[in-house]
Amino acid sequence: MVRRRRRREKSSGHERWLVTYADMITLLLIFFIVMYTMSRIDANKFQSLASSLSRAMGAGGMVMESPGPSFVPGASLSSADELEEKQRFESIREELEALIQERGLAAEIRVSTEQRGIVISFQEQVLFPSGSAELTSQARRLIDEVAPVLRESGNHLRIEGHTDNLPIHTEKFPSNWELSAARATSVLQELLRTADISPDLLCAVAYGEYRPRVLNDTPENRQLNRRVDIVILRDRYVGSEPEPFKIIPPSRH
Repeated sequence: MVRRRRRREKSSGHERWLVTYADMITLLLIFFIVMYTMSRIDANKFQSLASSLSRAMGAGGMVMESPGPSFVPGASLSSADELEEKQRFESIREELEALIQERGLAAEIRVSTEQRGIVISFQEQVLFPSGSAELTSQARRLIDEVAPVLRESGNHLRIEGHTDNLPIHTEKFPSNWELSAARATSVLQELLRTADISPDLLCAVAYGEYRPRVLNDTPENRQLNRRVDIVILRDRYVGSEPEPFKIIPPSRH
């Protein structure tokens, strides 16, 4: 009797692996069902959901911003709109670079492409007197040269003020924050005056000394860091900007 009981217990112990195997098969089945479901996602609806979540959570365009390739060929989330925007931005950059070369402005204006968009950098010495936020006549001319391209892009524009790390303390500018803010606003006002760009496409940002392009270890490097950047934002980063409050007029009965 005892031998038979031990034999049955030994036999059942050897069959326990079937439970683990069955669990693994079940998990694999669920995994492939999820993969199949994801492969049939509508790309436009997914992008719309991602943008809505980014705005709602204040993630600065980070929520599901880069979902990666699809599991199924041909179901990639790289939409035709993104491809069109990429080509359009390449065209804008080429137009800006051609304009800068034609007008001999290469020493004053630098154009680069970043993930967030096209960055047009104006060096301080061609825009403002030292320690001032008043645009020079040369500065107005430079801004007026690129303004038509900015207007035709139709994209949101972010004007960013930057300084070096040398402290400033005047009655008008207690710190580099105020100076960089005033300079960014001066450029914004010039764009409003000459380019007829819609105000809701513009914003001014002050970074002070805290976004240097290079180390502030030499006079030449500090000069490179004193600048105003105009950023032509890609559409995906517009979600990080607050939406205007929409006033709904009262209904008339």
